[in-house]
Amino acid sequence: MNRSGSSARTTGDKEAQLSNVALLYYGEGTTQGEIAKRMKVSRATIVNMLRESRELGIVDIRVDGKVLTGSSLARDLREKFGVEDANVSQTSAFGESASRDESFGQLARMAAAAILDVVETGDTIGEAWGETIMAVANAMPRSPAASVEVCQLIGSMISERVPAPENRAIPISGRLEAAACYTLHAPGLISTPALAETIRGDPTIKAQPRRLRALDLAVSSIGNVASDTHLAAAGIATAEELQATRAAGAVGVICCRYIAADGQEIAMPPHDRLIAATLDDQRSARKRLLVECGVDRGDAARAALNAGLVTHLCADHALARALLDA
Repeated sequence: MNRSGSSARTTGDKEAQLSNVALLYYGEGTTQGEIAKRMKVSRATIVNMLRESRELGIVDIRVDGKVLTGSSLARDLREKFGVEDANVSQTSAFGESASRDESFGQLARMAAAAILDVVETGDTIGEAWGETIMAVANAMPRSPAASVEVCQLIGSMISERVPAPENRAIPISGRLEAAACYTLHAPGLISTPALAETIRGDPTIKAQPRRLRALDLAVSSIGNVASDTHLAAAGIATAEELQATRAAGAVGVICCRYIAADGQEIAMPPHDRLIAATLDDQRSARKRLLVECGVDRGDAARAALNAGLVTHLCADHALARALLDA
């Protein structure tokens, strides 16, 4: 047998073994310890095999996202803010607090399910940039959606916290088996307003903003304007600039654009140097999914709601409670 044939056989044997372990655990309810005893390996090995089976798509765990909209908190959010749908994640007993890491991971999984619930055949999907969207992209299972297209909402950016936006658009596109993925072939932040205007006028770049004005689904999160916001960590805004935006009334930032509590945009730097979707682009989408976690995003999330940037909301329990109590 040649080397490639041997490699394929080894891969096939491994995947078959992973499939059998997955069937024992998920299909028959056999515990990890019992499987480890049968296979004469450690329990840790079984844990790793189950994780690998999910990563390879051998196991596809799905939760009906519509069920998550049925809680009393979700109903209250829909009634108070007039959104079409709301999903509230929970990782602990009601009334008890969970760590941000626990809440964040559960929220990302829930938002991934929500995307699959709202995406429709032929949709053009715009995805934003940030830690939250990265977590959602990583949580999405493979689920083909017919004839959809995926677009970046902001040009390429550099950050130690988060990979470039195209590194989120491409995986989302792959997991939906999208017909096309349109990345923005330009930096998200340009050195001068004049150069930014020139780049926006380039024929290669002009097609993308036109596409962003015809979105069916916009998926985004909104940051606050605290000194440790991702904008500062990525070097997009200085401490002095952030202080100035707060003084001007900014409470949130979405696609690097500042908004006030009433939802109005505050046109302060770097707004004139951006290659990114405008707030009007995002508002024009038929479906606008906001994913947000933590009470420290309360003011920002309310601003997004006031700005008309949300038709579908995914929030953790603490943020949902804060939004309703405010």
